[in-house]
Parts: sequence; C-alpha cells; structure tokens
Amino acid sequence: MPIPDQDGASAAMIPGFANHIVTEAVVGAVPIGRNSPQSTPFGLYSEQLSGTAFTAPRADNRRSWLYRLRPTAQHRAYAPYAGASRLATAPFTDLPPSPNRLRWDPLPMPQDPTDFLDGLVTYGGNGDVAASVGFAVHLYACNRPMQRRAFFNADGEMLIVPQQGTLRLTTEMGRIDLAPQQVALVPRGVRFRVAPQEGEARGYVCENYGAPFRLPELGPIGANGLANARDFETPVAWFEDVDQPVELIQKFQGGLWSTSLPHSPFDVVGWHGNLAPCRYDLRRFNTINTVSYDHPDPSIFTVLTSPSDMPGVANCDFVIFPPRWMVAEDTFRPPWFHRNVMSEFMGLITGVYDAKAGGFAPGGASLHNQMASHGPDRASYDAAIAAPLAPHKIDATMAFMFEGRFPLRPTRTAAEADFAQRDYDECWSGFRKARLPDGEDKA
Repeated sequence: MPIPDQDGASAAMIPGFANHIVTEAVVGAVPIGRNSPQSTPFGLYSEQLSGTAFTAPRADNRRSWLYRLRPTAQHRAYAPYAGASRLATAPFTDLPPSPNRLRWDPLPMPQDPTDFLDGLVTYGGNGDVAASVGFAVHLYACNRPMQRRAFFNADGEMLIVPQQGTLRLTTEMGRIDLAPQQVALVPRGVRFRVAPQEGEARGYVCENYGAPFRLPELGPIGANGLANARDFETPVAWFEDVDQPVELIQKFQGGLWSTSLPHSPFDVVGWHGNLAPCRYDLRRFNTINTVSYDHPDPSIFTVLTSPSDMPGVANCDFVIFPPRWMVAEDTFRPPWFHRNVMSEFMGLITGVYDAKAGGFAPGGASLHNQMASHGPDRASYDAAIAAPLAPHKIDATMAFMFEGRFPLRPTRTAAEADFAQRDYDECWSGFRKARLPDGEDKA
C-alpha cells in the first residue's frame, strides 16, 4: 500500500520492466537529444550510471544518465565501517560444505535500535563476489530508519522481499513504498536508504553478484504468462536538497566502507535510462498450473532470473508459490519428493506452505542444497494421499525460493543460531514402508 508523505502524497511510479524512462522532478532538467551537453540545464551535473559494460549488446545493456545538484565524485576517501557485523560475502568459508537440510524459525526482532543495514544477517550463499558469480541470502530485522545515512552495493543488485512491516525506500532515482507481497529490485551501485513505517520490519534479501535479473523466457507458454513487464513499477524522479552531513556506506568486495558527505546523496533532479530500481506486486503474477494430470515443475513460477554462462541453468532464480487452483486428475498435489542439481533457499511471507503442515513459519527459512532429498513432511503427505481430488484452491499464502546452480554454504551465524531448527530432519520420520503384493519374489 502507498505510504503518504507529510503533505499527503505517495511515491509516484511508472509502469514497465527495464524500460527506457525519462523523468524529471523539475521540468527541463533532462537535456533534450543529448546526454552530456557542454552546458547542462540549471547547472546540473551529468553522470552516467552503468550496470553493464559499455559494449554489452543493446538488448542487454543497462545504464542511466542522472542530472544532479552535485557530482558524486566529490567526496573524501572511504574508511572501513565497523557495523553490520552479521553481514558476510562469498566465498563463504565459515564452515565446511554440508549436505544437511537446514531450517530456521523467524529471525528475531532486535532489542536495540537497529536500522536496515545493521539489521542484515547473512544466512549463506555461493559463488565468488570477485568473479561476479553466485548470490548471497540475507534476512533483515530493523526497528528504526537509516537516519542521515545512505548505502549502495558495488558487489551486486539487491532483491528486497518484505515479510513484516512496510518500508519506504528512498533512492537516487525516486522513492518506493514497499509492503509485504511486494518486492523491490535495487541495481548495483544505486544509493538508497530504508525507513520502516510501522516501527518494526523484517524480510529477506537476495544479493545477486551475477548477471542482472531479467524476466524469464516464455517459450511454449506464449506471450502472456508469468510476471508481466507492465506490472513492474519504476519511481519517478524526486530529489532532496539538504545541506547536512550524511554518512555514505558502500559494500565493495565484501567489505563495508564509509565516508561523509556534506549534503544528501539523493539530489538527482531528473534522469533517463533503463537502469533503475523497481517494484513488483507478487499478487499480480499470472499463475499457470495443470488442469489435466501431474503438475509442472516449479520453474513455471519463476518471476525473475539471473542467467549464467550455461544456457537454461540460472545463476539465480526468484520463484514464488502464490495462491493457485489445484485441479488435476489422479495426481499427488503438493510438491513431490525431490532431489535437484540446483540448490534451494526458501522463505515464507504469509500463510502456510502446502508441503509443510507445520514448522515452517512466516519469516522462517529453509535450505535444501544440491541433491538433498526433500519434499512433503509426513503429515502433509498423509493428508495429500487421503484428500478427495476435487478442485482445490491454495489460498492466503505466499512462499518463495532463491534457487541457484551452486550449493549455498551457510554462515556460522546462521548454522549456530538459537532459532535454527536442530530437529528439522524429524519431519520426515515415520513414513510407512510400501507393501508389495503377496507372493512377489524378494531378493
């Protein structure tokens, strides 16, 4: 839901995914027909922000031109930042790789005043930030806004998935109001700050080191499935003209670095391009499911994908499990028992996940690494095989998955947390042995 300003206005948005947008907070701020003229309107400073190499193919190129009150090059040297002590970066070497399945209760809310940045807790990840491969998974829990400070990530883009509490994201390119069941994608290098609007907020973050997220190809699904480009929203230009000290923190090759600016970094009066933060409402996803027999792979629920150098195998997929009708003949309807070459990190935003009758709570998480056996727990299985096969709607739920081609290595912080479920394996205990017909030969 939109969060009104003090003057009653909500953050305005423009529809479309990775569209080339022109937006001005002051009419005439963006030069006409050129990017960096000798004399920029109003004495603004032209700056290009590139999310891909200059020479990337046109269809893949992401960049924007920003017209701001001051050049971003005007700052002092960065110094190491000592906060955000539970934030980590790939390669993850805390613990040896483990094939064990892991699950966590919801991340506890902080007792002390904590903002979004200092409230980030890394659960694990894969790849190598220096090689721009892989991704990390963080959870955040915060209870105060980022006051007179801003952040940007030079290591990767950030997909923010709120679970509890609304957020206002102020970015260089405009403001985004973000509520549970919406997600925000902040590109690499874009400065932003986060303010919880209801006292406390909690959610998930995927930090993608690899190729920028894009909409998946549709193939035989056709032109109108899954997440529609028009349902993504980009903020209109908005700027802050404040001459007060602001701490600017960046993440660079896994380290956090801080400098001080004498003014707000959110001073972009106008911009144009296709590299910008955006918002998407997961409830607008066009869910496709079976109406005959069996059910399709969870790939059919992919919202965004970060491709790898191997066709068809993602660096990272963002997949959701939204409300949907289950209509199928003679079919086991929950997610089936499964072992996968991909590795899966799951979270739950609201409701109940249909493969887990209990133990997986909103705000919690689970990790099933490459070839780990997983599927419905015993209670969910027993209920599924006894259920009448009438059309059934899975409603009032929203789960998701960050999935990638490399195993995710948990951090020591996550593995040894008080809220880690040490008895997770027990949810699969007690399955009855199958009974073969009498007289069958036995080895």
